[in-house]
Amino acid sequence: MRAFAVLLAAFSLPCPALLAQQQPFDAATMWKIQRISEPVLSPDGRQVAFTVQTPDVEKNTKPQQIYLVPVDGGTPRQITQDGTQNERPRWSPDGKQIYFISDRGGSSQIWVMNADGSRANQITRLSTEAGGVMVSPDGKRLVFLSNVFPECGADDPCNKRKLDEEAKSKTKARIYTSLLYRHWTEWESKRRQHILAIDTDGGDMKDLTPGTRDAPPFSLGGQDNYAISPDSMELAYVMNSDPEPATSTNSDVYTISLNGGESKKITTGLGADETPLYSPDGKYLAFRSQARAGYESDRWRLLVLERATGRTTNLTEALDRWVGYITWSPDSSRIFFTMEDRGRENLHMIPVTGGGVRNIITGPSSLDDVQFTSDGRAMIYTEQSGSHPAEIYRALSSGGTGVALTHLNDALLSRATLTPLEETYVESTDKTRIHAFIVKPPGFTETRKYPVLFLIHGGPQGAWGESWTYRWNAQVFAGAGYLVVMPNPRGSTGYGQKFIDEINGDWGGRPYDDIMAVVDYVSALKYADPDHMAAAGASYGGYMIDWLLGHTNRFKVMVSHDGVFDLRSMALSTEELWFPLWEFKGTPWDNPEMYERWSPSNFVKDFKTPTLVVHGDLDYRVPLDQGLQLYTALQLQKVPSKLLVFPDEGHWVLKPQNSLLWYKQVLEWIGEWIK
Repeated sequence: MRAFAVLLAAFSLPCPALLAQQQPFDAATMWKIQRISEPVLSPDGRQVAFTVQTPDVEKNTKPQQIYLVPVDGGTPRQITQDGTQNERPRWSPDGKQIYFISDRGGSSQIWVMNADGSRANQITRLSTEAGGVMVSPDGKRLVFLSNVFPECGADDPCNKRKLDEEAKSKTKARIYTSLLYRHWTEWESKRRQHILAIDTDGGDMKDLTPGTRDAPPFSLGGQDNYAISPDSMELAYVMNSDPEPATSTNSDVYTISLNGGESKKITTGLGADETPLYSPDGKYLAFRSQARAGYESDRWRLLVLERATGRTTNLTEALDRWVGYITWSPDSSRIFFTMEDRGRENLHMIPVTGGGVRNIITGPSSLDDVQFTSDGRAMIYTEQSGSHPAEIYRALSSGGTGVALTHLNDALLSRATLTPLEETYVESTDKTRIHAFIVKPPGFTETRKYPVLFLIHGGPQGAWGESWTYRWNAQVFAGAGYLVVMPNPRGSTGYGQKFIDEINGDWGGRPYDDIMAVVDYVSALKYADPDHMAAAGASYGGYMIDWLLGHTNRFKVMVSHDGVFDLRSMALSTEELWFPLWEFKGTPWDNPEMYERWSPSNFVKDFKTPTLVVHGDLDYRVPLDQGLQLYTALQLQKVPSKLLVFPDEGHWVLKPQNSLLWYKQVLEWIGEWIK
């Protein structure tokens, strides 16, 4: 066995010829990666339907198709061909058909096809389009999302008439009498997102969430905020009914008959209650909950409601970490959930009756989309890391090493050098341990000194870790020859709620000290060049860049992307007002001292570092004026600076050609000053 192990290890090492063919990973290679998402296990547990997004840089698009892969292993097979956006595959209960959303007819609608991709038929033809399809367990009804006029609801001729009237109107003026008049990248319209139900044959459509509220509310992704009961009789969904949604995070879970009628609110917490999920036996409803009102970064707990009695149990109160993706065991006795801890998103389990948390899959990666076969013996999930994009895996439900079912990017990535993330801990000024990840350039050797690039994450309640990203990909920067350092200062998730809360009202205080402690540590490394260091960040990371501009000259160059520059103007131009109200403990007129103390705009006279300013015209989270103010201040101070504005992007740069331009401009700007 020892001899076999030695032989196996020898074959697992990359051969010199392969190493010679490898090239540094760059943005062009990144945009060739096929992006896997939305895996859904078939009812018999034999196949996984999933979507693959294959970017087309030349056309500046990201077309998406549906694939199948056997759970026992095999070559994935593309089963949709028409249209450019085919998504949200959902199996019929008998496994013979797949419902999905497609634009092949010219708009986003519900379609159904045989499980092999043949005989596709269109089900909806709504003027307001359809998304988020879900199949009832009895196979008779479909639940989906559509942005309808509240006065029309499921009456599509009414919706179409109003849409036509808007299109024919000679004026495009907007009139508002309430807040949250724009959100993320869009201005609020007269329509609202509602949950509709329709028979699988396309008849008898009902609006299950009528009214003037979005139900479910706006979400950036993640698990569904609506679910159908196992008996196909009830829908659980999320809605925020507070009088002023712009200042409230108080979403609640409601239930309603799938045939319509009166809704019933079943949660009573002051914070957000989200992601309802029925147990397979129908006895329980699990959901995630935050306790504190108005705080979007409070700890996510796992709660279970017993439907017969209404009794709610908090299963993870003793767990000082956030609960992420949740799923039930097939026998309804246990709940499996992902949990972020020190840069990893691993899988854990807890009995529905409570008790100790058991680790199922842990390691240097991040898991999501966990689903079990009906016999409970196996599970599938997606796994990614900081050096590898997401693929689909199969493993025993008891845990252990998973087996990759997809290898769509293996050939591409084998030709590039991807560096594993390393990590270190550094003591901050108050002795708090600060975690940081380091990515070394290809061909790294300790006998050289490398220019250093510090990446500051956004949020501020976010974190760097073992996850793949296309927006701030550390592998691209390492491939360009930089020693990439990613600190997780105060406010970062995955280190306990106290660590997260310590950024509240202290944006430029302890987090700044934490980052500079990491800077001191890295500067002393024999392979780091302390005279050639850069810093870059977006959102709160952009704020920290703006703060660093006025508080240190340690960096030779900086990049501020969608950063917060002036706290007073930001508080009155952003949309999710609960955020500044919590972070700065009130409005600028209620707590002016805090806004003044932590606003980078008050330190412009100390700005000296060359800075690239990047912003999206459609960014309503951190509006464009923040970037324009920063650039104007830099120019008036005669600081070398450049402004890059994307008219067609929001808080993130998402279009293929825009992204390539972004990486090119960022790398050229940094290289101009420290290479």
